[in-house]
Amino acid sequence: MIIVLKPGISRKQESFVLAEIRRRGYRPHVMRGVARIVIGAVGDERTHASLESLVTEFPAAVESVTPVQKRHQLVSREAHPASSTVTVRHQVIGGKKFQVMAGPCSVESEKQLLTTAVAVKAAGATILRGGAFKPRTSPYEFQGLGEKGLKLLAQARRETGLPVITELLSENHAGLVAEYTDIIQIGARNSQNFQLLIAAAKTGRPVLLKRGLSMKIEEWLLAGEYILAHNNSNLMFCERGIRTFETYTRNTLDLATIPIIKQESHCPIVIDPSQGAGRAELVAAMCKGAVAMGADALLIEVHPNPAKAWSDGAQQVSLERFATLMADLRPFIQAAGRE
Repeated sequence: MIIVLKPGISRKQESFVLAEIRRRGYRPHVMRGVARIVIGAVGDERTHASLESLVTEFPAAVESVTPVQKRHQLVSREAHPASSTVTVRHQVIGGKKFQVMAGPCSVESEKQLLTTAVAVKAAGATILRGGAFKPRTSPYEFQGLGEKGLKLLAQARRETGLPVITELLSENHAGLVAEYTDIIQIGARNSQNFQLLIAAAKTGRPVLLKRGLSMKIEEWLLAGEYILAHNNSNLMFCERGIRTFETYTRNTLDLATIPIIKQESHCPIVIDPSQGAGRAELVAAMCKGAVAMGADALLIEVHPNPAKAWSDGAQQVSLERFATLMADLRPFIQAAGRE
């Protein structure tokens, strides 16, 4: 059930409504918008008392009560008709300004990271990405610098002012990663690792949830539900390509998810063309398509020398190519009505 409260009500009135929702056996999740407070009440409507009478019982506080039939109740557009935004330091994802997250696939050294951070900021990137912990298919490949990598990301943030996004791989590292980063990324391999999703949500940091390699959109939305259901409303979905029969590209980037997520959910949608294509020469075209179709942000892998990258060099663009890409994207961003 979705309960919309009237504008301008007091905290005391809100508390009365929340107490009544709990008394009837539902778990309330409060989502605070600019003009309205929306409460998602989670529970089985077949066994619990109806909430529809709240409109008449609390006429000064409750504007409407609407049943939600979808399994992904909290992430659904029904629960929150207006598009949500995620604020990370001074950047707003999902708002008027188009956001670009850029940086190396893996943090390799202080020089490599700081060189990239300064360059991507100068080109117009607004958030710095970089992997401190890396999920690799082979146990013998570079696994990331771990805590040292996190400290280098924090150093780059201090020196450039760019917020930081990095991936969380283990529940045991949730507190550590949250200490150093501004956005927690959940990668494709862990998109249905539900205990990890809960741990990420409980840090209170915004969460960027990538789509799994063979994940249906409903499964992706339900994975996102884990974040909101554990009292973290700062969720972003990230399309990074799915596994198909095609071998020319690393994955098949499904840009159709942009209008689908916009239709089904109020959460922002981010596109990762680097993982999606797996080929640096295709990244620019994918970025332009994503902007034109209404994505809220891009997640792009950038390296000072992709040929010598310790991981996924083929899909990382050079500093020069990234600067050209950012310049080429400006008319697309403007045409999409963004800044």
